[in-house]
Amino acid sequence: MERISEILFGLVMVLTVTCSFSIGGGGQTAVREMLIGALGCNVAWGAIDAVLYWLACLHAHGQKIMALRAARDTENAGEAHRLIADALPPLIASVTTPVEFETVRRKLRQLPEPPERPRLTKDEWLAGLGVFLLVVVATLPVVLPFLFVHDPKHALRISNGIAILLLFLTGYVYGYHTGYRPLKSGLIVIVIGVAMVGMTIALGG
Repeated sequence: MERISEILFGLVMVLTVTCSFSIGGGGQTAVREMLIGALGCNVAWGAIDAVLYWLACLHAHGQKIMALRAARDTENAGEAHRLIADALPPLIASVTTPVEFETVRRKLRQLPEPPERPRLTKDEWLAGLGVFLLVVVATLPVVLPFLFVHDPKHALRISNGIAILLLFLTGYVYGYHTGYRPLKSGLIVIVIGVAMVGMTIALGG
């Protein structure tokens, strides 16, 4: 879901720039400025998203450390059971008995002392870099027509078509991984993408 969200975000950002380009028309200078703007925008937001991802990971680790300490240190068994239940998926917590909660509590108290502060793992550092690359790479297929097609209007149509195709593929993957019908999910995302492009054009793009 995180990968899908980042790709969608990158597509929305670059569509905003490319569709705005049609307002001004212009020649090669305008095309070059649009390309720099589209790439620069997604590079900046890719970096921001990566930092936000790392901050979210630190927050999640910190919450887990505090919850573990609270469940281990409290002498009130009922309070410890409540803390453990809060850390579990609601469905699993609802079918867990007090005896099972107590067993978990005792095993938690046997664990080594948790770290003093949260730290990012190697995989999380790499995942943040992946977030950055996803946002940036999502830009490239949409801006490539402006490099190879000399007519800016024709390039814009091809660019929008590629963006709509990518939106469909993203929606298809989303549907596949969430239990919705992939084809229907892809078409819904296409409708959203077309609506965004159509709204931009209707407003003078």
